[in-house]
Amino acid sequence: MKIYHNIDEFVPVNNAVVTIGTFDGVHLGHRKIISRIKELAEECGGESVILTFFPHPRMILHPEDESLKLINTIHEKATLLEELGVDHLIITPFSRDFSNQEPEAYIRDVLVNRIGTKKIVIGYDHRFGKDRQGDFDTLLKLSTVYNYDVIEIPEQDINDVAVSSTRIREALLGGNIELANTFLGYPFFITGKVGRGDKIGRTIGYPTANIVIEESYKLIPSDGIFSAIVNINGTDYKGMAYIGTRPTINGITRNIEVNIFDFDTEIYGQEVSMQFLHFVRGDIKFEGLERLIVQLAKDKETVLGLLNK
Repeated sequence: MKIYHNIDEFVPVNNAVVTIGTFDGVHLGHRKIISRIKELAEECGGESVILTFFPHPRMILHPEDESLKLINTIHEKATLLEELGVDHLIITPFSRDFSNQEPEAYIRDVLVNRIGTKKIVIGYDHRFGKDRQGDFDTLLKLSTVYNYDVIEIPEQDINDVAVSSTRIREALLGGNIELANTFLGYPFFITGKVGRGDKIGRTIGYPTANIVIEESYKLIPSDGIFSAIVNINGTDYKGMAYIGTRPTINGITRNIEVNIFDFDTEIYGQEVSMQFLHFVRGDIKFEGLERLIVQLAKDKETVLGLLNK
């Protein structure tokens, strides 16, 4: 997959089959649309193109609202789309000026002249252009003017999977990892670098890797203990993940840590990816480290049981 960080980098291709959207989560609903553009591209001897935006439009149009957290970072999203076999990913820097384009100007200047769109596939509720005035009817009306076909994915086809990025975010924030993973069609994951901690875990028999995520917009699941798979240099390891403030030792900052089973290699500074598979329990303040150690032993047994199923 070729990635472009500005639409001006893209050279129009023959028979471009295009879809547009933020695609946060690249979930089962999104995959129906992506599958369709791939099918159409194959049928017409063309190439599949996804036009997405970064930052997320809500971050630019409503900067005062810091509540939006995204399921994927832009790099994670690109990885997922590449795995799906998309030919081209255009990451357009989103701005107020971009959002203020008239729908016809957007179709003419971006979709037709810059990308060379011959077929465009959109979800039933897709809106674009100034004040979100553009929709399927706009695209259909102008298709004869600019010589492209437009295909709408019906509401029923999208809703059959009963999934949305909002529902996935709610599930993750509510600790319902299993439901979120079902909606996504893959395990929710985070990527980050291993930072140095205070090594308390090592002193109680549960050394942890502290995962630092640079992207402040990345959604982090609810506090608690999880079963996890950690990928380090292409190898998967089982582990017990923790998210929380470590209340037993009166912690203040929220940490993401993982006790990686059967692993004792130095990995400070390395980038790792961690999948969340099961929610085990919420964060609890124990009366001292001894009680915490007893509970961690039980948690590890539970995690191993879940991962070995």
